Amino acid sequence: MALDYLDFDYSEDDEGTATWDALASVTTERLPALTTEVEQLLRWASRAFAGRRGPIEEGGDWDFDLHAQQEDGAPLNVRYDESTGRLQLAAAQATGQRTTLGLTLSASAAFSDALRSRFGID
Repeated sequence: MALDYLDFDYSEDDEGTATWDALASVTTERLPALTTEVEQLLRWASRAFAGRRGPIEEGGDWDFDLHAQQEDGAPLNVRYDESTGRLQLAAAQATGQRTTLGLTLSASAAFSDALRSRFGID
């Protein structure tokens, strides 16, 4: 599965912990497609690495952080409900405003390899 909206930047610290950062900015009309893409990625991670989510320094294989804001800079509430596999995001209030969604993944080498393979990330 290729990603259409999430374009990740990769970095790695001295201990080998990977950080994958993606930022996507879309119009109101494209927000459902972006939301679906984030849900698919997080559902895959939750299933493929079940029970292994948590801080890398505490033995986890992966963790994530989400943040969102509307075009005028106002923050939006966003959270991923692991039990339903759904993203809950308050959309921008004004029609036509862009919504920017950020996703950061911290990951072990095994998770990073699987992420690259599953989503065709270079």
